[in-house]
Amino acid sequence: MKGLILSGGRGTRLRPITFTSAKQLVPVANRPVLFYGIQAMAEAGIDEVGIIIAPETGEEIRAAAGDGSDFGVRITYIVQDEPAGLAHAVLTAEPFLGVDPFVMYLGDNLLQGGITELVEAFRTGSPDALILLTPVPDPEHYGVAELNDGRVTRLQEKPAEPKTDLALVGVYMFTPGIHEAARAISPSARGELEITDAIQWLVDQDRRVEPHVVRGWWKDTGRLEDMLEANRLVLDTIERRVQGELTDSQVEGRVVIEPGAVLERSTVRGPAIVGAGARLVDAYVGPYTAVGAGCRVERAEVEHSILLEGSSVRDLPARMESSLLGRDVAIRRSLGQPRAFRFLVGDRSEIGIV
Repeated sequence: MKGLILSGGRGTRLRPITFTSAKQLVPVANRPVLFYGIQAMAEAGIDEVGIIIAPETGEEIRAAAGDGSDFGVRITYIVQDEPAGLAHAVLTAEPFLGVDPFVMYLGDNLLQGGITELVEAFRTGSPDALILLTPVPDPEHYGVAELNDGRVTRLQEKPAEPKTDLALVGVYMFTPGIHEAARAISPSARGELEITDAIQWLVDQDRRVEPHVVRGWWKDTGRLEDMLEANRLVLDTIERRVQGELTDSQVEGRVVIEPGAVLERSTVRGPAIVGAGARLVDAYVGPYTAVGAGCRVERAEVEHSILLEGSSVRDLPARMESSLLGRDVAIRRSLGQPRAFRFLVGDRSEIGIV
């Protein structure tokens, strides 16, 4: 059995962060989202993994994930020239997949508990496809499945008036028959070969498509709110580990302080993580915060936020919260202009001032 991870999307909902980085490499708890998917494959016993990449971000993903040896897998990179739909990605990967069954995993998704049990159920039951579903409050934004007596009867991609609240989670399991299905369908109104249409073709051909309703949490990390929530969920699972240098500082609860991090007269209240080489001075880092490697927090308070590598927060008169800072971003108060704000902000950024 092989694995296929899709990492070719443009990440428009996470701009401006994704202007300079692939959305699958934005970190959750200081680890790229993509890595969780690769790890899930490895834990399920899948050692051959293909990663779909786009021409624009492919080299960055190659550099981050390498040949897969760090995860115990062998990675093959597959270039998809344009984001023409998930079923198009399946056809693009057909030379790699061959006649093997496979797991398809969206590279910006997180699934609690991994996929080991699901892969075993797929291997044992041998359906033509197994799809993961979860109830959502806004099904019109997802692929939606309709069930009858536990069987999949209809699927629609982002229906204007969904008939159920069961959204397709970004993990699918297929036999090679999905290639025939992908070739049999036509592009949707938005010009893409939809995986929902390909699965519907299997249903219409009386192929066995089994649903599995996810009991734990699942997150599509395509938006800021989702990234922060995924960060919160993952940080809830960490174990305390303090390896940095603490001077007149305190660490409370489940906190990870990576080697080389320095805390001076600071407090970190978990669950939280402070990356290698980060420096906190006269600072407070509150729950559900991930401070990346080499970051600086000085005379400031940060909570429920993600700070990417090399960013800094200094001299703020109020607590910063629910924020995502890109790499090497600097947030500070300028004492030269009292009661004034001075910004240098990239395209499609958002700044909230309370």
